[in-house]
Amino acid sequence: MSETVERPIEVELKYRVVDLAAAERYLVAEEIGSFAGTSAPRSSQFEDRYVDTPDGAMAKAGFAVRLRQSGRGTIVSIKSLGRTEGAGGAMRREELEGPADRTAGPLDWPASDARSLVLELAGAAPLLELVTIRQLRRKRIVRDGDTRVELSLDEVDVVARSRVIDRFVELEAELVKGAEERLSALAEVFDADAALAPAPGSKFDAAMAAVHAGVARHGAPEVSFVDGGGAADDGEPEPTAMTELEVDEPEPTAMAAPDDQPEHPEVVPTTSDVISEVVEEALPPDARLIVGKTPGVTPDDHIAEAGRKVMRFHLARMLAREAGTRQGHDLEDVHAMRVATRRQRAAWRVFGASFRPGRTKRYRNGLREIASRLGAVRDLDVLLEAADIYRADLPVREQRALEPLLADWHEHRNDARVLLIRELDSDGYRRWVDDYRDFVRTEGAAVLPVGPTQPHRVRDTAASRIWTAYEQVRAYEPVLRWADVETLHELRIAGKWLRYTLEFGREALGDEAGPLIARVTALQDHLGLMNDADVSASMARTFLVEHAGELSALESAAIGRYLVSREREVARLRRTIATPWRGVAGITFRRTLGRVVAGL
Repeated sequence: MSETVERPIEVELKYRVVDLAAAERYLVAEEIGSFAGTSAPRSSQFEDRYVDTPDGAMAKAGFAVRLRQSGRGTIVSIKSLGRTEGAGGAMRREELEGPADRTAGPLDWPASDARSLVLELAGAAPLLELVTIRQLRRKRIVRDGDTRVELSLDEVDVVARSRVIDRFVELEAELVKGAEERLSALAEVFDADAALAPAPGSKFDAAMAAVHAGVARHGAPEVSFVDGGGAADDGEPEPTAMTELEVDEPEPTAMAAPDDQPEHPEVVPTTSDVISEVVEEALPPDARLIVGKTPGVTPDDHIAEAGRKVMRFHLARMLAREAGTRQGHDLEDVHAMRVATRRQRAAWRVFGASFRPGRTKRYRNGLREIASRLGAVRDLDVLLEAADIYRADLPVREQRALEPLLADWHEHRNDARVLLIRELDSDGYRRWVDDYRDFVRTEGAAVLPVGPTQPHRVRDTAASRIWTAYEQVRAYEPVLRWADVETLHELRIAGKWLRYTLEFGREALGDEAGPLIARVTALQDHLGLMNDADVSASMARTFLVEHAGELSALESAAIGRYLVSREREVARLRRTIATPWRGVAGITFRRTLGRVVAGL
């Protein structure tokens, strides 16, 4: 975008809320200084992802780039980091907005000045996610003559590494129309209110401060990329890292230097260059699992022991989330616990042939049972979250008309949670955990014997496993153009096994494995969004049929519109599958995969 183009200016007052109950009165007050309330408050939910290039090109140019997801789609906003002070202490800064697509990179977004500026500054570089901000916004319009101001009360969660790392509430007054000087009347009221304190900066500033504080405690988080964030040598999209972020380990209660002798000899350390940490603080010392930041698989590991490292790593993460799952305060606990069970089940698929099937069957069965219970809860969480985003910007009447459907899903979710807690409380589950913990900590347990000349190391067997998994994905190429949703779901499963096969040997495969995993994950995520939309449509359709005689005309129409919106989303994602597919099927991916495997 040319520098001569004038950019719109955002003008707003910003305050940090000290007393939420006191601040809420501004949402219903008939008068605020010289301003009068002209509308009832409306609620919206947003998820904002702030992104930049690996070298920070946006920040260096003085901009913050935000991708906002709401029920109406995705919007990219570019705001200047530099700001000036206006009337009443208002913040003035440049802002550009345009449509975007969360499943594609900037090259595939609809044309806009915002997109042009992103491409001008980022070039072909991928966009990395810096931090996510989720907020519940309650807003209304207030007027003073011809001046209109949008007043909003924002309850903010700052999310990094799939964890809420900070929470705060802000009151904002943004000038919509009229003279900037009229904001001074509002500023006088807000400045005199002890429930409010002037905000020192933007929400992005506060979020990054929380991230930096977290890095000081935990180390740098893994990054994820905006889909299709850059162009590869052959025109394919750059890799997209996991949007389903890995679970963060709790703060350690015991540490050992890499060369220290472990406190318990039976615990097999992961790698010699990571700090071990205890992730099951509530357990007695002799029952804890000690894991590092990574599983620690090396090329010379026996394939069974590599599998054991992966299982131990993800079992520790699973157990670290059990207490939070029981409490039910944070949906991310169920999410993370389910992710950990999925990784373990995948590890059994990849490495299981190296163990005695009769002696390990109970471990697989136990994982299948707990994964099923977690999945039943998590799947409904995903449906409910998507429905909440859809209805966030709808009129109140339309929101209420969707309540019968959402109430039904909440009821099913509560029933599934009862079964999950019952399973976690059972004696059988506790015995299974105790036995399985002993298994993953005991080197050589239940391993099938192999001869000295049989391939048994990671470097001997990984290549064939990886290529076999890749062949299963490439097999869908001839039918991709005409594939139905069911076939594409099968492709997603094939992609999942390829991803896990690469992930479990990532350390042994070297640095180039990371971009490969990211590309496979981009394909898997795209297909996952399509599957979620298809399931939502199917469940909405079933609800309409089963409750046809109980719903009002307004409720039936509203639920029907939601059903249609999900079907359109399925169709859109089917149309756009080519971009993430090229990232996996293209020559760049194949050449890189060949180099990675050759390095073993």
